[in-house]
Order: sequence, then structure tokens, then C-alpha cells
Amino acid sequence: MLTPEQMMAAQKANMDTLLGLTHKAFEGVEKLVELNMQLARAAMSDTAETAKAAMSVKDAQELLALQANLLQPAAEKAAAYNRSLYDIAQTANAEWIKVAEARMAEAQKNLHAMIDTAAKGAPAGTENAVALVKSAVSAANNAFESVHKAARQAADMAEANMQAMAGTAVAASKAAAKANGKAPRRGA
Repeated sequence: MLTPEQMMAAQKANMDTLLGLTHKAFEGVEKLVELNMQLARAAMSDTAETAKAAMSVKDAQELLALQANLLQPAAEKAAAYNRSLYDIAQTANAEWIKVAEARMAEAQKNLHAMIDTAAKGAPAGTENAVALVKSAVSAANNAFESVHKAARQAADMAEANMQAMAGTAVAASKAAAKANGKAPRRGA
């Protein structure tokens, strides 16, 4: 049974965890807003630059060349934006995972302590039942670790796939610009 002091300590720890996670969530939102503001500024600048360039076009061929030269920077910017979004999400997720793992380790420690305490006060002849409970808890912990490891491997694969897709998109836009016979324009 938990003492009132232990319950208060647990409540305080839970509140500290909640406040910490809330702070991290707000940090993620701030990063997302900052990223979107940077994107909006860059889009306004690019639009003005493109409009000026379009106004100086003398014929349809120059207009097509201008349009082709805009593809690569747009694809690169989209890929960079997606990478930034992914990084923000990954950072927030890592914080949540870290807290969840710490809470899980603490819960496991408390469960083992509770089982040990119960075993000390158990009547004679219940050693097999206590050993069975300990074995079940260990099996559950091992199963959790296996699932956690598989989930982490899946997340690593997803990250590698996303980076490969971003690289492919940029390469495709470079190839398209090159196929048009024009040197790609570098965007800011």
C-alpha cells in the first residue's frame, strides 16, 4: 500500500512530467510557426522576383525557359520544408518517447518493489506463486522491449525512406531542368 507521502510524491512527479511535456509541445509549435513564417517570407520574395523576371520576358520561348528554371528551386525548397517538418516532429516525438521510457522504467521498478514487498509478507508455501508472478512480469517486460525495438527499427526505416524520396525529388527536378536544355537557376 502506498503511503500518503508516496502518493504526493507520485502526484508531483506526474505534474512535473505533464508540465515538461507541455513545454516541449509549445517549443515544437513555436518551431513550426517560425518555419512557416520563413516559408511565407521566402515565397513572397520569390513571387516578386518571378514577377519581375516574367515582366522582362520578350517571347514565349523565354517564358518557357523561365518556367523550367523555376522547377528545381521549388522542388528543393519543398524537400527542405518537408525535412524541416520531419525534424520538428522527430524532435517532439523523441522527447515524448524519452519521458515514456523513463515512466515505464519507474513503473517496472515500482512493480518489482511491490512484488518483493508482497513476497516478504506472503505465507509460507507461496514461493512458487511469487516466482510465477515475477516470471510473468519479466516475460511482459521482454515482450515490451521486443515491440519497442521493432517500432524503433520501423521509424528508422521510415526516416531513411523519406530522405531517399527527398533526394529523388530534387534529382528529378534537376533532370527536368537539364532536359529542357537550360541551366537550373539557384533559389535562395
